[in-house]
Amino acid sequence: MEVTERTFTSWDGAELFYRSWIPNKAMDKALLLFHRGHEHSGRWQEAADSLDLDDIAIFAWDARGHGRSAGDRGTAKSLHDVIKDVEVFAGHVSEKFGIPIENMIVLAHSLAAVTITAWVHDYAPPIRAMILATAAFHVKLYVPFAIPALRILRPRFVKSYVKSKMLTHDREQAARYDSDPLIFRQIAVNVLLDLHDTAKRLLADAGAIQTPTLMIGAGKDWVVSLKAQQEFFDRLSSTHKRFEIFPEAYHAIFHETNRRDVIRLVREFVRDCFAKATTRFI
Repeated sequence: MEVTERTFTSWDGAELFYRSWIPNKAMDKALLLFHRGHEHSGRWQEAADSLDLDDIAIFAWDARGHGRSAGDRGTAKSLHDVIKDVEVFAGHVSEKFGIPIENMIVLAHSLAAVTITAWVHDYAPPIRAMILATAAFHVKLYVPFAIPALRILRPRFVKSYVKSKMLTHDREQAARYDSDPLIFRQIAVNVLLDLHDTAKRLLADAGAIQTPTLMIGAGKDWVVSLKAQQEFFDRLSSTHKRFEIFPEAYHAIFHETNRRDVIRLVREFVRDCFAKATTRFI
């Protein structure tokens, strides 16, 4: 499928950029992709091609402050603003392309997995399913008392300690990451603190979520805690849930050496969810 570049206007008038891959076949189903922190929608190109979903439209945004979307680089006023952006984006896709929310599956990576989970928890959209890859329910900061210190000092940004060789074993993919001018390599402190607080809230109330869920973990993740992901999964109320861990993988699981296996897992889950009748919870 060929990629098309588009924009939509979010709740506060911000112009946000997204890419779409629209199949030639008539379609009424969509997969929405949400990139990890620092990144942008262009990083999904290989995944979109490899998924081979010829009757499902694929959409991937640049979160505000990332890629080609509006906003100060790498930040937002709050994580809640980004969660509201998700609500508007899903509504935009539904209205513009005639795809019911019930026929949408969302796939989110790392920080975005927390954003999407908060959207599902707080807004209760009747989506078909969600896929959470290396979800950042607990970020490994490697500095004692880092969160309390950041609350007191409140710098605007901190530099990410994560190098490309800590994200993937694939040297070519690491080189692409290093040379990508649209990747912003600092972390906005206010977003990091919001992420921490939101993740704690979601872990505590994961039982309120009944959405069919696939979680994908990396066994050698330098960035986020696998234990926190397992805790969230165990508390989910969904009767259709699955957690697959790739034991040797690093954090950037869609750019790892075994990414074909990850893509195959995603494709099978997407197909399975769309083959099932929708389930409404009241």
